[in-house]
Amino acid sequence: MPDSPDEGIDLAYGLEEKPPLTKSFLLALQHVSVMIVPSTAVAFIVAGAAGVSAADTTFLVQMVILFAGVATVVQAYTVGPVGAKLPIVMGTSFAFVGAMSSIGANSGLDVVFGSIVAAAVVVPFLLGWQFKRLQSFFPPLVTGLIVVIIGLYLVPVGIQYAAGGVGAENFGSMQNLGLAGLVLSIAVLFNLLLRGVWRMLSVIIGITVGYVVAIAVGVVDFTPFYEAAWIAVPTPGRFGFSFEVIPLLTFAFLFLVSGMETIGDMSGITAAEGRNPTEDEFRGGIFADGFISALGAVFGSFPQTSFSQNVGIINFTGVMSRHIVGIGGGILIVLGLVPKIGAIVTTIPSAVFGGAVLIMVGMVAASGMRLLFLNIEMNRRNMVIIATSLGLGLGVATVPNALSGLPTGAQTFFGEPVIVTGLVALGLNTVVPGESSPLFDRTDAVPPISEPVDDD
Repeated sequence: MPDSPDEGIDLAYGLEEKPPLTKSFLLALQHVSVMIVPSTAVAFIVAGAAGVSAADTTFLVQMVILFAGVATVVQAYTVGPVGAKLPIVMGTSFAFVGAMSSIGANSGLDVVFGSIVAAAVVVPFLLGWQFKRLQSFFPPLVTGLIVVIIGLYLVPVGIQYAAGGVGAENFGSMQNLGLAGLVLSIAVLFNLLLRGVWRMLSVIIGITVGYVVAIAVGVVDFTPFYEAAWIAVPTPGRFGFSFEVIPLLTFAFLFLVSGMETIGDMSGITAAEGRNPTEDEFRGGIFADGFISALGAVFGSFPQTSFSQNVGIINFTGVMSRHIVGIGGGILIVLGLVPKIGAIVTTIPSAVFGGAVLIMVGMVAASGMRLLFLNIEMNRRNMVIIATSLGLGLGVATVPNALSGLPTGAQTFFGEPVIVTGLVALGLNTVVPGESSPLFDRTDAVPPISEPVDDD
């Protein structure tokens, strides 16, 4: 095993570094541009399923953006024990869409928000509070596999966006594929062939060029911008709160999934430095998942969790500064309070984002692979655990109907590829004799990375 600290990627900016303000803003905007459409799409989908008015739909979208910004800032800078001091961009995960849509349609949004508040406080708090006892169950073998499956199961989402978005009349058209291919090509070529700011901003440059071309060919609809208001005021309890047992248990399961995704995403971020997250980073990140989700639900926001696409940006561009992500959180807060500005982003066609999302989710999977290869020995035991975990995780992701014979609750729980992969890896690693040989527990480990300067 190499004894050099160069097992992370070549970082342009480290965790505590602060690039010049203009560059920081553009890098932060790059993070925002990748996550805002899929995150707000969740609000549109759930609002449609619940049958709420156009005004309530707009309000839900704005609260999702606002509290994504609040959660991102808290992750970057922390509030007490809440937050990881890592460049974690937060947003609403598609993992919650199915449950929120069905519960919202059948029981109402009051039950959705009541269940979120209760589950978000209890599950992440217990997971974070007891993480010191649980940490031994999450060695690089387990967290690395979680990172890999997060990237792999999101690839179809990227393809759907690249083709125009699910339900689009021109889904799979040459126009959509061309726009996605243009964005993807620019991002890859700028990243591999250029240096400095051109490489670091490769994703947003690709999106910008794709957006300009989309406007030129007449596929951009500016109606959302014209119809958006200038100011959105957060209103607590707008939809009310109710509690039912089955929805509550469903969201408890989903917050366990969210916690495992956050564990994997944090591991994917720190893998850029060639290390695993510390106990405090793990605990603070999980706390933020729960407490900001609970707070947001009071005001009408859906659950906030780490956004895996943005982990891919960090590994793709080599920019790990938490201060850049903190600026990105500030941008989201402004967008959440000023709908007119936020609406501009929602006019960008899905195909344009698809080209960027594809490379991002691929980088998430690649960072998980690096986490595995650098931290564990590829012996028979570990390879069997990897094969079994990924096989089952990808199986339920690609053929969800295979679980149709299970009760509804079990389908929801075991239909999540992240939780299946994580639980199988955790279980096998715990009961099968032998060690996964985490790198940082060995005498030939990479020298510890010096502690970051706390300049908050």
